[in-house]
Amino acid sequence: MDADQTITVWLHQLREGDNAAAQRLWEQYYQRMVSLARKKLEGARRGIADEEDVALSAFKSFCLKAQQGQFPQLMDRESLWPLLVAITVNKSVDHIRRENRQKRGGTGNADEPRPLVEPEPISQILHAEPTPEFAAEFAELFERLMLKLDEADDPDLRVIAVRKMLGDSTAEIAADLDCTRRTVERKIVLIQRLWEKEAE
Repeated sequence: MDADQTITVWLHQLREGDNAAAQRLWEQYYQRMVSLARKKLEGARRGIADEEDVALSAFKSFCLKAQQGQFPQLMDRESLWPLLVAITVNKSVDHIRRENRQKRGGTGNADEPRPLVEPEPISQILHAEPTPEFAAEFAELFERLMLKLDEADDPDLRVIAVRKMLGDSTAEIAADLDCTRRTVERKIVLIQRLWEKEAE
């Protein structure tokens, strides 16, 4: 079984409530999510929360929503990473806002050192519901990412992004757009680059 098939199997198992699959996905994407959060948090005051906490919070929200059936057609690696990018960026923005509130008179010790954090079992953190505020901010962020695709002046990008989020295969999208599978794959790579650039 290749890497793409493995991710697809883990996503299916996650939706069925398998915490072992969640742990495997967490280990697969942990470093990338931490790196993304670190870039987004550059210049922010570092206190009790940092990029590792942001990545952990983002992944927890993703798992909870997936297990609640909110991503019923999320099927593969190509649609998973852009979704994790969007959630991680949203959580990073939340962290920066929280830090700014602390600067204006809250609590928190920015100079307090923190030990390096190893990825902890995801089963230990899947206990809290995402807030309504998170859901609203994620919807806003998702639309901003879609607008980023519109700026590329290629109407197929938005179509491909939405279709992949809904779980359609590359072959199905290529057939509907009357183009080759390679063309769709190239545009998927472009979508990922545009979204990662927006996140940074």
